[in-house]
Amino acid sequence: MAKISSPLALLFIILFSITINHFHVVSSKTWCIATLTATNAQLQANINFGCSQGVDCRPIRPGGSCFIPNTLVNHASFVMNSYYQSHGRTNQACSFKNTGTFAATDPSFGRCVYAS
Repeated sequence: MAKISSPLALLFIILFSITINHFHVVSSKTWCIATLTATNAQLQANINFGCSQGVDCRPIRPGGSCFIPNTLVNHASFVMNSYYQSHGRTNQACSFKNTGTFAATDPSFGRCVYAS
């Protein structure tokens, strides 16, 4: 077996340490968002439900950090995720009568920060 010199071994360890820090680790975080097939009536019902259950809906109101874009799917997704995160992150908490789905990528954008 070939011997590796001490400086070469040290260089290998340093390079390995730098490389390992650049590997992406799979996140266990999930977010709940609206499905693209949900109707406007379903999205509005999800917003109404979430806001009536203690979700802070101020961010989706005019002037709020998640008001723009002013679309039902974006507003509903924010509310649905807030409800999901505050109600145990269970499958049931993201169901919303089958109009909720899971995202593995953070849906936050600009000033609009989704809870995780």
